Amino acid sequence: MTDAIYAREVGDTGERVVFLHGLFGQGRNFTQAAKALQPELRSLLVDLPNHGHSAWTDSVDYVDVADQVAAFLSERWASGGRTHVVGHSMGGKVAMVLALRHPDLVDRLVVVDIAPAPSDGAGEFEHLLDSLASLDLDTLARRGDADEQLRERIDDDTVRGFLLQNLRSIPPSEGGGFRWMANLALLRRDLPVIGGFPEIDGTFDRPVLWLAGERSDYVGDDDAEHMRTLFPRTRLVTVKGAGHWVHSEKPDAFASALRTFLLA
Repeated sequence: MTDAIYAREVGDTGERVVFLHGLFGQGRNFTQAAKALQPELRSLLVDLPNHGHSAWTDSVDYVDVADQVAAFLSERWASGGRTHVVGHSMGGKVAMVLALRHPDLVDRLVVVDIAPAPSDGAGEFEHLLDSLASLDLDTLARRGDADEQLRERIDDDTVRGFLLQNLRSIPPSEGGGFRWMANLALLRRDLPVIGGFPEIDGTFDRPVLWLAGERSDYVGDDDAEHMRTLFPRTRLVTVKGAGHWVHSEKPDAFASALRTFLLA
């Protein structure tokens, strides 16, 4: 049975921090960062709905997802008080909505390479989703077959490998073959929602670290005013040499920034 929200803990001592991944991602994408934060911080790596081991839904809605995460955290991880929250890209939008709607659950917030505004890049994600959907899973004898079939449409080895983390091998006892862990059809249909950001009243007045990749265009000069309207105590830090996937491209700088901010 699939959990409504699946999460895995890393570490058992120190302050608590929750990681929320981006589109196509899974909580395990932050394993390296979580291990680097030990023993001062213990981490909860969440699979957001329609990704990883978490359940699929009928639609994508940031408010609904944030409320689901809030309910999940309230039951256990944040039952004793506030927790730090780190969100990248789509997960950063979930994290911001979570902080605005449930400020009693969030201590310090880290938003990684995304803004509380509509995001560019829909065309790129449409191409990636269409490419994955084009695979005929019934023809795959091994995972390498999927890589070969995708190579013409997605020529970047790193991107292709990241996306294929979503391809799960089914044991023979369960019928065999392969299936997608991510809800590709829904994500493709609701991509405009994923690229947008809901209108939410209120502010979150606790400390916020806003991390941007130097080579990324997901955080622009025009976003700063709106960000600070919603999050008055925001500090923007640009990670040199990083693109959109800051945590995987510059893992040491990412972990150092988190440690400095979360333990201040």
